[in-house]
Amino acid sequence: MTFRKSQVAVLGGALLLAGCSFASDTLWPSLTGDEPAAKKKPAVEIAASAGERSQSPTLTPAPMTPPPTLGTTNFVPPASAPNQMTGTFVGQKVAQLRQELNLLKQKLGAHNVTLQQIRQTTTANAQRYHGTVAAVNARLQVGTTPGNPVLVSQWNQSQAQLDRIGADIASMNSLANGVAGDSAMVSYLLETLRAAYGLQGAIDEDHRQLAILEDETNRTVVLIDRLLNELSEDISRQTAYVGNERRTLTTISLAIKNGEYYGQSLSNRAYLSATSLASNSQRPAGGIAGQSRRPLVVIRFDRPDVPYQQALYTAVSKALERRPEASFELVAVAPGHGTSAQVAINSSKAKKHADAVLRTLTDMGLPASRIMLSSTTAPEASTNEVHLYVR
Repeated sequence: MTFRKSQVAVLGGALLLAGCSFASDTLWPSLTGDEPAAKKKPAVEIAASAGERSQSPTLTPAPMTPPPTLGTTNFVPPASAPNQMTGTFVGQKVAQLRQELNLLKQKLGAHNVTLQQIRQTTTANAQRYHGTVAAVNARLQVGTTPGNPVLVSQWNQSQAQLDRIGADIASMNSLANGVAGDSAMVSYLLETLRAAYGLQGAIDEDHRQLAILEDETNRTVVLIDRLLNELSEDISRQTAYVGNERRTLTTISLAIKNGEYYGQSLSNRAYLSATSLASNSQRPAGGIAGQSRRPLVVIRFDRPDVPYQQALYTAVSKALERRPEASFELVAVAPGHGTSAQVAINSSKAKKHADAVLRTLTDMGLPASRIMLSSTTAPEASTNEVHLYVR
């Protein structure tokens, strides 16, 4: 019996000690600085994806701006009522005016056919252009070599396709000029019709024919006005669209040059202002400009070919998303220590770097009127730097 009690006591003590060890391991942190030992499962290596192997960050492509919707109205002039000859002078005048109105309706019908053809051509050109640009962006997204000749060829193709859309706009303008001439003609015809009511020698049938012809002329006036308004809206939308896409192609050309995807033109993210030259000013030495502000981007040119473009584009894009009307200040910062000759040389190099960053921003689509350029020296700077501030 005593032996059994001893066994129970020994077993209980062992369990108690084990419990204390478990509590100590789980509730108290390790004081040695090492992670607690744990059973490790054999590691399984997963191959890196193409985006992870790329030196540039993986970005979600910004949605392309769809082409503006063109008008869909079919401007078919109504048929004319048959003319009733009365044998009077006024009746002959009515027949003459009806013939002029019919000729005007024929011209309007021809303009409508031309308009529908231009719309079909413009839509097809826009679809081809977007297909080419989408292929270029997709290739840039996965990463490619700088100046890839295939992408350069596709970029040239997209430029030619955009030029065709510009030619379509010119055709719309030419058509609008022709329709404007018809509008002046139909207005003159309407005034002549109303004046015919005062001619002597008319019978009741002549006035009835004049009233019918006046109604047809008024409907033609309304149809021509609607055609002019729709053409004007199409031209305005297409012109703005082509302007935005030209700036986007400029950004894409820079992306092809560097072999990495940026996104939409920065001008598409901001409100455009009047074009002016970027101003240059010299700040006195004694510290980095705007020390009370935190720079949006700091580019240190401590080695040749610093790859700053992608980070610069991302930072400016986010800033414009928060403040579409924002302007920016580029500050060329040179080290302020050393001899006066060394400071002068460093200042010249820093200004050249700032000019290069300015060109990069304008190539990305940011208007030069929204960038101010300045320079300074800073004793705490160890190398030439360019700071970008939001104004």
